[in-house]
Formats: sequence, C-alpha cells, structure tokens
Amino acid sequence: MFHKIDMKDWPRREVYYYFSQMAPTGYSLTVEVDVTHLLIVTKERGFRFFPAYLWLVTKNLNRQTEFKCAVKDGAIGYYDNLTPLYATWHEETHTFSLMWTEYTDSFSDFHQAYICNQETYGGNPGILARPELPPENAYTVSTVPWVDFKHFAVHSYENKSYYFPSVEAGRYHSENGRILMPLSLTCHHATTDGYHVAEFLKSLQYDMDHFEE
Repeated sequence: MFHKIDMKDWPRREVYYYFSQMAPTGYSLTVEVDVTHLLIVTKERGFRFFPAYLWLVTKNLNRQTEFKCAVKDGAIGYYDNLTPLYATWHEETHTFSLMWTEYTDSFSDFHQAYICNQETYGGNPGILARPELPPENAYTVSTVPWVDFKHFAVHSYENKSYYFPSVEAGRYHSENGRILMPLSLTCHHATTDGYHVAEFLKSLQYDMDHFEE
C-alpha cells in the first residue's frame, strides 16, 4: 500500500525540496559486513545464503520509512514495504534476468518463495525472468560474486524521481578468522541521510550476528 505524505507536516519537506529540485544529489558508500555467523547458520539449517542476504537487507531497509519513499501520481509518499528485485544468472550465456520475490516477515516463507521462483522462472532469458512487470515497490539489490571490491556505485542516467536505495554485495573473503563481505549502498539525498544509512547498517549487522533468532 502507498501512503501519501502530507507535505505541510513533513519535517523533511525543505530537505526533500532542496535535494530533489534545487541540487539533486545522490551518494553511495561501501562497507564490510561480517557474514561469519550468517554463513554458519544458513549452512547448518539448509538455507541458501543469497536469499538470506536478500531478506535481511530488505527487512532492515523496511524498518525506516525514508528508504521506502517514492513518487506516485505526482505525489511523494511511501510504501508499507519494499520488494527485492535481483538478478538471476544464466551460466550458459553469461547473462542475467531480473527476478523478484515478494517480501514477507517470515524468512522461511520468503526462502521457499525464492526457491519456487527460481525453479519456475530461473531459466527464462530476457531482461525479466517472470512474465509480469515488477511491483511498484521493487528496489534493486544484488551481488557481484566474482569481485571483492572496495567500492561500488550505481548511477542512473535518466532524470527521474527515483528514491529507492540500490544495494550491491561483492565476493566475501576471510580476514583474521572472520568472513567479511563488501556491501555498497546508493541512496538519494532527498529522502535519506547518513543517519538512516548508519541505522540500517547497525541493525543489519545485528541480524546477521543473530540470524538463528
């Protein structure tokens, strides 16, 4: 569901106007997250790592309204939650197609839906693996599993009001007995600030460290 924001009472209205109309600004940053415990738990429980990553990132973005902002019918508002839009890889052609799995608060339900989508649509070529269009609340989250990068930024070359974050992970590596994974977050400054990113990263790391809960 989409909720229109009342601009008169929105504490962010002047910041939003400045960074969307006067000085349109986006930013990106890359950090390393510790996935040691997450890898152990998913392996022990028989879950795949990638859907666990998708679910955890989406769960923690959904904690803050600012990440869920969008423009619909000319009005700024926010969705109840985001849906992860990610890449499914075709090894035979070295191409990918976009796939999405609707978010649910239950990880086991999400994991099952992810597996079902892969089995049903994973082999479909083209830009969209599923036959329908992605939902309005779909945001981009994926990985570059071949590269252990220090920074990654996604830039749109189309001038449009797009405020959902983009998230990209790289190949994880071992360091001092821990498994670390680069994680890049690209945001629009009209709707999110460094504070929101810091809160997201803090809660994401906590959930990775306590995934069995």
